[in-house]
Amino acid sequence: MKSLLLPLLLATTTAGHAQLATQATPVEKIKIAKGFQAELLYSVPKEQEGSWVSMTQDDQGRMICSDQYGALYRITPGAKAADTKVEKLSIDFGHCQGLLFHAGALYGVVNDDAYQGRGLYRCKDTNGDDQFDAVELLRAFPGKAGEHGPHGVVATPDGKSLYVMCGNQTPEPSCETSRVPRHWGEDQLFPMLIGRGFMRDVLAPGGWLAKTDLDGKKWELINTGTRNTYDIAINRHGDIFGFDADMEWDTGMPWYRPTRVCFMQSGGEFGWRTCSKKWPARWEDSLPAVVDIGPGSPTGVAFGYGAKFPSKYQDALYICEWSYGKMYAVHLAPNGAGYTGAAEEFMSASPLPLTDIEVSKKDGAMYVSVGGRKVQSGLYRVTFVGKADTVFDAPNKHPRESGMTGELKGITLRENLEKPGKTADDVWSFLSSPDRHLRFAARIALEHQPVASWKDKALSETNPRAALTALMALARSSGGDKTLLKPILDSLGKIDFKALKGLDRVTLIRDYMLAFTRLGEPDAETKAELIAKINPLFPTNDTGLNRDLAEVLVFLGDAGIVAKAAPLVNDSPTQEEQIDYARILRFAKTGWTKELRVDYFRWFLRAANYKGGASFDLFIGEIKKDALGTMSEEEKLAIKDVLDAKPEAKAPSFTTKPMNFVKAWTVADLEKSLGVGLEGNRNFQNGRNMFGAATCFACHRFQNEGGAIGPDLTSVAGKYSPRDLLEHIIEPSKEISDQYGSTVFTKKDGSMVVGRIANMKENIMMVCTNMMDPNNFTNVDARDVVKTEESKVSMMPPGLLYMLKEDDILDLMAYLLSKGNPDDPMFVK
Repeated sequence: MKSLLLPLLLATTTAGHAQLATQATPVEKIKIAKGFQAELLYSVPKEQEGSWVSMTQDDQGRMICSDQYGALYRITPGAKAADTKVEKLSIDFGHCQGLLFHAGALYGVVNDDAYQGRGLYRCKDTNGDDQFDAVELLRAFPGKAGEHGPHGVVATPDGKSLYVMCGNQTPEPSCETSRVPRHWGEDQLFPMLIGRGFMRDVLAPGGWLAKTDLDGKKWELINTGTRNTYDIAINRHGDIFGFDADMEWDTGMPWYRPTRVCFMQSGGEFGWRTCSKKWPARWEDSLPAVVDIGPGSPTGVAFGYGAKFPSKYQDALYICEWSYGKMYAVHLAPNGAGYTGAAEEFMSASPLPLTDIEVSKKDGAMYVSVGGRKVQSGLYRVTFVGKADTVFDAPNKHPRESGMTGELKGITLRENLEKPGKTADDVWSFLSSPDRHLRFAARIALEHQPVASWKDKALSETNPRAALTALMALARSSGGDKTLLKPILDSLGKIDFKALKGLDRVTLIRDYMLAFTRLGEPDAETKAELIAKINPLFPTNDTGLNRDLAEVLVFLGDAGIVAKAAPLVNDSPTQEEQIDYARILRFAKTGWTKELRVDYFRWFLRAANYKGGASFDLFIGEIKKDALGTMSEEEKLAIKDVLDAKPEAKAPSFTTKPMNFVKAWTVADLEKSLGVGLEGNRNFQNGRNMFGAATCFACHRFQNEGGAIGPDLTSVAGKYSPRDLLEHIIEPSKEISDQYGSTVFTKKDGSMVVGRIANMKENIMMVCTNMMDPNNFTNVDARDVVKTEESKVSMMPPGLLYMLKEDDILDLMAYLLSKGNPDDPMFVK
């Protein structure tokens, strides 16, 4: 489809027929990292050869690609495009979203009803004529055809096994063994909000990764809880990484999770649940992302090992994002038992529907396919042509053979915990580790042991962090044994909340949640005791923890939490936080005054102007409906005027305080205050509030809060000086990030559409023209477009600070530069 924007050219197939084919995106339209070049080797004639979605290389360095809805094609790259040969393979097989040539065979993962249906297949050349002639189904996968089905297949480092990645539309196929304890659950206190209801009936475990032998006979479940990870890649440590999908319909909601790179830890759980039930990253019964990317559609991934690239880029993880046409180089580093990472935009164009990556073992180049959903497909070659310290083949050694044992200590400890057969005594000391990945691995090992062998030790543990981890394991492993509820609650009650810090506080409250979801509601007397203990803890300076506290207290029937939390529906600085308090309080039956009810329901009039994904309005409507369901007719009559009021259409406002024009601020007006003005006298909460009042949260994520249409601002302190950051805010069009720039599409009639391509299907591009309204698309038929060019105007509107006073702006700057840390020296204690 991308190519539909562009001129026609002649494409020659091995059948010898010259055919008119629309060209894939020309390389002059592609932005690529400095020193690299892209070559368009082949534009796929769509009507004859389809749209390619997966790729592998055979033992002769030839690429094999699969049409999403058709056959397999083998490509022999030439020195230039004209020398590149493409042939359709004779075997009646294709429809693969995962391909792997390994051990002399071609493995394919079919994701629809073709052949014998969804599953892992193997093709062989039985007579040595260089054509596959035999195909067998190794394992059928349950479920129905769809884009969230079976995807990637990758060989293990020792070559003796395969990993297969499946999306959340594929039920786990009864693997013979599992590294994930088989007692997963939804683990939410309240019923879900449904929205448009996509996959509303799909329960845990969601998407999954499994391992099998080369004959597909025995299967082992490796991890669960992803949404729709399309592909995986394995680093030199042997650790697996995937690029998981967001749910674009959830945009603007507190449970929205952007596309993200995940370290696919053994036994891992990544917290996907359907509709509004997704787990936040702060809950320790799941694993966090290594890097959040933003909205998009993840496809193929690969490490740069073996590429004739500079060492930095050889070691990078390359991830493809289909919707916005971007490939990122993710630079990973060990961090204890896990990893940290930073994403660099490596290659992009609009459109550039990236589908897969292969680093050639033959020539050291990177091969990149584009296609999918019947859009124009093509094959590119990426090479390094700049100067570098080291370009050719870096030693492909395991890091432990290269003197990197220090930075791998945590990874080695985790790997040891992940080995089968560990006893409770073997892992117990790691339950109190400061490293989240070690605690997780130790808990998973514990949950595999008979509960009777460690239950008493968990209940009597005196180390607070070890107790939190052990009691989480006990609640999850309880098998619904309600006799454990009181002992678990008693043990949790012995832990001093005020002595805990950071994530440990969150985990204490999460443990209460798990005790209730797994073992049921406590009796009235216990509820009263818990309310008396937990209510005084609210609020804290941790916004996520506050919402967990409020949810537990509403679940327990605490009347007192309403007066504390209801004002936050209107006063919280972010749309997502306001919605979450509205969601939580919708089931609060006691503690309301008429005034609190009026303010609560007036908020829905404001929320009518908030923007989000396709389910946004439905989610808000469900919250209101549930809240009305807790009221008597008499209570409804008392606030009838508010309930009957109609919203006024206007720009969204995330604050109830009136905002008036102060000044058309310039950098020169404020830069004099950026030194002394940021030293020890700033207000953290006001800075956070201003981030909302200036509508920054509407588009930008910061510390796992806010929108995802614009760049994540969590790391700006390490990238920009205070003056540079101020300049980016006040003059957004002075320098526009390639990652978030927009495109001008000029049509045949002279009209123009400006925005970012967010989705595509065949000839239609869905263009987002307003960052503040991510679900409002303008459809552009690629056949009507005569010209595309970069916009010189940022999608970020100017003047966002004009309603703020100087102190407000300085508080906002301090909030950003502190990475959201209220203990930073910039803030008044």
